[in-house]
Amino acid sequence: MQNEKLTFQTENLDGLTVVRIAGELDLEVASQMRSVMEPLVELSDRKLVLNLRDLKYIDSTGIGILISIVKARHARNAPFGVEEVPSTIQKLFDMTGITPFLAATPNA
Repeated sequence: MQNEKLTFQTENLDGLTVVRIAGELDLEVASQMRSVMEPLVELSDRKLVLNLRDLKYIDSTGIGILISIVKARHARNAPFGVEEVPSTIQKLFDMTGITPFLAATPNA
């Protein structure tokens, strides 16, 4: 899915779904993020990984969406993680205390 501000690229591998997110994740594109992620979150038989290499910015709304994904995956006992987190975004995750819930995953 494409937007001037945020893009998604989904790749399905053997038992793994990787979503590459690029751009800015904030209130303006929150509904787009939710609509892309909702069906993927429900696939509890697949590991879900968000690749954040090209994420330039995330605000509190974006962090809230990530937390809701973590909770939904946990409720389904489904594996989830993030990879290739830019250092500026990682610092924000560390400051907000969500890093332990965004289990880093090895590259598939």
